[in-house]
Amino acid sequence: MENFTFYSPTCFVFGRDTELQAGSLIRRFGGSRVLIHYGGSSAVKSGLLDRVKSALEKEGVSFQLLGGVQPNPRSGLVEKGIELCRREQIDFILAVGGGSVIDSAKAIAAGTLYDGDFWDFYTGKRVEKALPVGTVLTIAAAGSEGSPDSVITKEDGMFKRGASGDALRPRFSILNPALTQTLPPFQTAAGITDIMAHLYERYLTNSKEVEVTDRLIEALLLTMIHEGPRVIADPNNYDARANIMWAGMMAHNNSCGVGRSQDWNSHNIEHELSAMYDCAHGAGLAVTLPAVFTYVMEHDVMRFAKAAVRVWGCQMDFDHPEVTAREGIEKMRRFFISIGMPANFTELGAKEEDIPALVKALCWGDGRQGSISGFVTLDEKDCEKIYRMML
Repeated sequence: MENFTFYSPTCFVFGRDTELQAGSLIRRFGGSRVLIHYGGSSAVKSGLLDRVKSALEKEGVSFQLLGGVQPNPRSGLVEKGIELCRREQIDFILAVGGGSVIDSAKAIAAGTLYDGDFWDFYTGKRVEKALPVGTVLTIAAAGSEGSPDSVITKEDGMFKRGASGDALRPRFSILNPALTQTLPPFQTAAGITDIMAHLYERYLTNSKEVEVTDRLIEALLLTMIHEGPRVIADPNNYDARANIMWAGMMAHNNSCGVGRSQDWNSHNIEHELSAMYDCAHGAGLAVTLPAVFTYVMEHDVMRFAKAAVRVWGCQMDFDHPEVTAREGIEKMRRFFISIGMPANFTELGAKEEDIPALVKALCWGDGRQGSISGFVTLDEKDCEKIYRMML
C-alpha cells in the first residue's frame, strides 16, 4: 500500500424528504446568497425545485436560478454561471440534479474565484479554492456528490476533460433515494454502469498489497450486481435504490482508491464517445469497459482473474488464469446488456468512420502528447485497436 492523504469533509444527509433541510444546511455552512443550479424540466415538473426553494425561503436565504444543464455539461453554461455569481455576489452554490449538474456547479464554483480561464483547471491545474457547493442528488451514478472531481465538455473542439481538488468536495449532500424512483430504466442502468466503472478503474492498479481496498471494491461491485436487476424489475424498490445511491457515493469519494495507483483509461476513452455523440456516459462505458479490459488483460492476468472469482463467481483455472480472466470480463459484459445497456458501437450510435477522429482527440487533443496512461500506457495504435474492438 502506498502513502496517502484522505480528506472527505462532506456532510451526508440521507433518506426520505431530506431535501426539505436544504435551507438549514446552507445556513449551517455559511451560505446567504445562493445560486440554485439545475438541469431541465424534471426538477420543475416533479415539484423538487419548488420544495428546495421553499426550504431556502423558510431560512431567509436569497437565491438566483440557473437551469439548463445538459448531460455531458457544457463550458458555455459554466461561463454564464461564473458571470452570474460574480454579478450577484453569490456565496454558495446548490446543485439540484445528477452528476452533470453537480459537475457544472463545481466548475462555476472554481471559476468564480479564479482570475483566469476556468478551463485551466480542466487541463491540469489543481483547484485550490472554490465557492462552497451543496447538492440535492437525483441520480445515483457519477458520485460527484462526494468527490473532489468535475468533468466538463469544452464546446470549442468538444473536448471532455476533468478537474480535481479537495476544494470541490461538496460541503453537504442531500441523498433521498425516493427522488430516483421516477428515472427511466435506461438512466438507472447507465448510472449502475458508471458506478461499477468507478470501482473497476480503482481495482485496476499496479500497487501491491492493497487487500483492504480490494475487498471494499469487490463488496460494492457485488452490491451493484445484486441490486441492479432488482431496481430494473421494480423501479419503486426504495431499499434497492438506497443501496445503489450510497454505493455510488462510496465508489467515487476515493475511500476505495487510497493507497493505490488507479487506471481511468476507460473513462478517457469513453469521454471521446460521449463528447462526439452526446451519448449517456454509462452507456458508453458499457461498450468501452469490456474492450479495454480484454486489450490490457495480459498486463496483469491475475488481477482480472481475481475479480472474476471474487465478484463474478467464476472457478479459478490455475493452469490457464487467462481463461478465468476472460470469463469474468464476459460476465461483466453480459450483466451490462441484461440491465439494458448497449453492446457495441452500433447500438451506442457510434460510427466506424469516426475512429480516427476519436483517436486524435483522445491522444492529442487539448494538450495531450500522443498517449494516455493508467493501468498501462496506451498510444494511438492501442486506442484505435480498442475502439475497433467495440464494433
